[in-house]
Amino acid sequence: MRSSFFIVCLVISTQTFSQKVFNVIDWKPENSLNTFLLQKMHTQYDQRKIHFAKAITTQKNTLQYVKEMHQRFRQLIGVLPPAVSLNPQVTGVIQQKGYRIEKIIYESFAHHHVTASLYIPEGKGPFPAALLFCGHEDVSKATVSYQQTAILFARNGFVVFVIDPISQGERYQLTDALGKGLTRGGTTEHTLLNATANLVGSSAPAYELWDNIRGLDYLVTRKEVDSTKIGCLGNSGGGMQTIYFSAYDKRIKVIAVCSYLADRERTLEMLGPADGCAQIPAEGSTQLEMSDLLIAAAPRPVLVLAGRYDFIDYRGTQLAYKDLQQVYTSLGQSQKLSLFTMDDGHGISKPKREAAVSWFRKWLYGDPVKIIESEQATLSDKELLSTTTGQVNTAFTGEITVADRNRGLYDSLEKRRNLFLLAGKDKIREAITGLLQINNRDHAIEKEETGIVTRNGITYHKIILRKNGEIPLPLLVAFPRGNSKQLVLWLPDNGKNKLADSVSLIKTYLNEDYTVILADLRGTGETEDRPEQNDPKYYNKEYRNAMLALHIGLPLPGQRVTDILTVFDFIGSETKMQNLAVDVYAAGINSLPAIYASLYVPAINKLYLYHGIRSFKQLLDDPAAKNAYSYVIPGVLEYYDVPDLVKLTGTGRIQYMEE
Repeated sequence: MRSSFFIVCLVISTQTFSQKVFNVIDWKPENSLNTFLLQKMHTQYDQRKIHFAKAITTQKNTLQYVKEMHQRFRQLIGVLPPAVSLNPQVTGVIQQKGYRIEKIIYESFAHHHVTASLYIPEGKGPFPAALLFCGHEDVSKATVSYQQTAILFARNGFVVFVIDPISQGERYQLTDALGKGLTRGGTTEHTLLNATANLVGSSAPAYELWDNIRGLDYLVTRKEVDSTKIGCLGNSGGGMQTIYFSAYDKRIKVIAVCSYLADRERTLEMLGPADGCAQIPAEGSTQLEMSDLLIAAAPRPVLVLAGRYDFIDYRGTQLAYKDLQQVYTSLGQSQKLSLFTMDDGHGISKPKREAAVSWFRKWLYGDPVKIIESEQATLSDKELLSTTTGQVNTAFTGEITVADRNRGLYDSLEKRRNLFLLAGKDKIREAITGLLQINNRDHAIEKEETGIVTRNGITYHKIILRKNGEIPLPLLVAFPRGNSKQLVLWLPDNGKNKLADSVSLIKTYLNEDYTVILADLRGTGETEDRPEQNDPKYYNKEYRNAMLALHIGLPLPGQRVTDILTVFDFIGSETKMQNLAVDVYAAGINSLPAIYASLYVPAINKLYLYHGIRSFKQLLDDPAAKNAYSYVIPGVLEYYDVPDLVKLTGTGRIQYMEE
């Protein structure tokens, strides 16, 4: 047994060493793509800082900046679902000492149900109210600290509405017939739903925002509520919901954000992207910092609750808070902003709850007295269920999930796609160039030969291609003994080095007088991100780079198209390769960029595709598919689907190979 294990280890070690001899880049390249993306992001936020510095020079400029941030966010969030009848239901009442809890269900869009708990104090109303947005705990509104927060508010004269977000509590969207979740948990589910929503021009944050807007629409119908005195607060992921909600809805008069506000630029550099519910494509290219979303609500009273030892970067919180301070100072409203820091970690702990209720009492009751929390009994998650089954998917026949709505949007966008495809190839290419941000204008390249390696009778030239403002691109090039009759370009998504070890395949090409190019497009092969940088719960091997690329408005498929065009600029500059017909073989995440490239490069004779998606609808039909973010182009299905691209390339030019 031990000897067998030794042999296996020796084989793996030998293969790894064999493949390393094909490395082209002589530095550690696995961070190259992330570094490139961060540099682009910093440039965007540098522009934002210049704009912000001008904004705070005068009160007039500051007011204009506040208005602009509100408008930018509304534009960024996109079109929300249409408002329908809320069809509210009170499915139960729990009487407690000093307050009661009503179990509420409403529809945020047709046949899409939202579960919530409504805490109503004893006494004669109407009362001020608070929307309480939940973080990423599985039981959501039944989380002990959220119950304690709601009870403390209710005992101090507030109606409190605690809403289950999608993928939590009673609102899992991807379930089996018994209501059991089909993914690794809520944060995985709403991250996957965000990817498919992006394809149809929406996002998980937009769906959460809409649920919350409709929650407020319901809240103001209650006779117990003073609709002129409503605030919102949230913790963790609920804190991000609070930030988005405050930027959008002006009905909110007081705001408290716990364990989430930070400097987005710093967070993405230090920690990388978080869950999909906190990621709206193009936030960076729109030059929106997280603080800007609260600035959009200025000068409404804002309380920031933070833990000095939170995994939410406290330095980032201080930087974001400094932005807010400068805005509120410029507006002469410094008293409406406060930072409460505890020497604790993540979550809305007792001191933070007390600070939040005191803040709301100050601004909605005119009462500056400090609130002290006494012991509070909480209920089990089963006791707080609004549905009879514990999940909306099993409680309601014909429930429309977020995944269902995204699929429905695909169908409703068909007419728009058909109109786009009538525009003519030139206009279609121009639109695709803008949508994917493809760099097809700069054809100047710099070639660096870094060595030659001969293995198993095959000689490879190691080449790095550089294009101004783009990531270096490593190639292996093998020439036949005689003159080349044709060229084959391989774009494997598992790295050119493994393919270079396929001796019989490469020799077959060379014996038929083909020149062979093996290329690592950015983020693959030598520049592939390290596995430990990508949490497996996101079902994507390049999650941090894919999300950062979307944040800065440069989706990875478009960047990889740029790389393919760079390879063809190289081919066109080499005497040995000029005027050769080119067959392209692309695999996995490189298959879609190869299809796009065929629209720009007439020299591509045939395109053979392995293991890639054949339609964006595949992702809509299977939201739990692996590596979905590697294909995401925001709003793409308003323009075309993959089969449309294939038709545009010409009959018989593209062939899908057997899996």
